[in-house]
Amino acid sequence: MAMVTGKVEMNVTPLIDVLLVLLIIFLVIQPTPSHGLKAEAPPSDKNASATPRDDIVITVLHDHTVLLNQEPVELGGLEVRLHELFKNAVHHVIFVRGGKDLDFEDVAHVIDIARGAGLEKVALMPE
Repeated sequence: MAMVTGKVEMNVTPLIDVLLVLLIIFLVIQPTPSHGLKAEAPPSDKNASATPRDDIVITVLHDHTVLLNQEPVELGGLEVRLHELFKNAVHHVIFVRGGKDLDFEDVAHVIDIARGAGLEKVALMPE
């Protein structure tokens, strides 16, 4: 008696169906794009040299004194001084500098005073 051996073939039709379902799922489900904070790039050197800059730097020292461009200012009089400087240019950028060992609460208080004076653009500077 002779045995007839036949080829055994795998049925791939169900695997193709599963593959197509997975492909459709990955096409339909798209990750939501993340939205970060709005950041403005500094102007290029070409534009910066064309317009003179008179930057205001507020430095908060370890003994809780405040310097406005190397001029000592009392914390209570800082808002009035900022109003005088920026009565016509409220869209100007000011820079706040604090020491490494200083609590951020002191720097945040100076930022709040600057915002209260109407200045919207406040940048932090490392020491």
